[in-house]
Amino acid sequence: MLHENLLYFKHESTVLVGNPLADPIERVLPVYVPPGYQDDAERRYPVIWVLAPFTSWGERYFNLKAWDENLVQRADRLIRDGDMAPVILAFPDAFTRLGGSQYLNSSATGRYEDYVVEELIPFLDDSLRTVPERRGVIGYSSGGYGALMLSMKHTGLFKAVVSHSGDMGFEHSYPIDFPAAQRYLEKVGGLAKFLEVFPEPHRRSGDWFKALHVVAMSACYSPNPDEPCGIELPFYRYTGKRKTSVLRRWNELDPINVVKIHDEALAELDLLYFDCGNRDEYNLWLGARQFHRLLQRRKITHTYEEFDGGHHNIYWRYERSLPLIAAALSTE
Repeated sequence: MLHENLLYFKHESTVLVGNPLADPIERVLPVYVPPGYQDDAERRYPVIWVLAPFTSWGERYFNLKAWDENLVQRADRLIRDGDMAPVILAFPDAFTRLGGSQYLNSSATGRYEDYVVEELIPFLDDSLRTVPERRGVIGYSSGGYGALMLSMKHTGLFKAVVSHSGDMGFEHSYPIDFPAAQRYLEKVGGLAKFLEVFPEPHRRSGDWFKALHVVAMSACYSPNPDEPCGIELPFYRYTGKRKTSVLRRWNELDPINVVKIHDEALAELDLLYFDCGNRDEYNLWLGARQFHRLLQRRKITHTYEEFDGGHHNIYWRYERSLPLIAAALSTE
């Protein structure tokens, strides 16, 4: 997408060198700067890191849409109309061969948490007129998960967090794909064969995406170098019986459980906003409700909203969240 306020930076990662999926270490970091950025060489702006969902990356937010705005067009309008404080938006690329990284470090995918925290954030602060102490993060689906996890695990790194339909409440969401994933993996000859032929276009049908979803999440949540593919699935190959030890590892990375350890990080935020559709196809509204109740019991200030809708095509929710997070970051 061509836009007068979009800048493109090339960045070569050190922490992704030798990543197990052989994904590129040189990537593009697109950045939106607000109207007027080029006119005042002294003014500095807060940065909002925009995390993409599974099977996506930063530039996918620029896709043109029929009868709607993409994220940059929406932010541009809100800022120009005075409905949103001017901010910088950064769109990192944490895509992997398997569709995503969950913004975690994993021996099966690579060090994507370190990539964002240790490399991209300092890189951008050195490249543009940012306000490092007024930084935010926002994301949808897996991006919403990443926003919550990065903010909880790195106290003080962000001052404002937004999660739209972020992955949480794993017991209600991921297992719905397990039987279909098992069926597809069995059909193609097992996990090793799936990874060998992936992602041949003619195979992307039926239960293919559900298999990919489970394999990718396993790579992020239960990497195991002792397994043949470096990935341990959450069920047994033939019976489909769930592996308690593996699901325990998954649950340790569920925001519902992570918050019990890192709630102090969320308590320091100037804004914690999350939402979910009441017809979310992955049942994430149940996880969001649990997260909401946990925060209430811990007396952590936050805003939780449920809206009438499902998991997909909810980019209109940014009309609500962008002004909120920009205002929070623009207030000292």
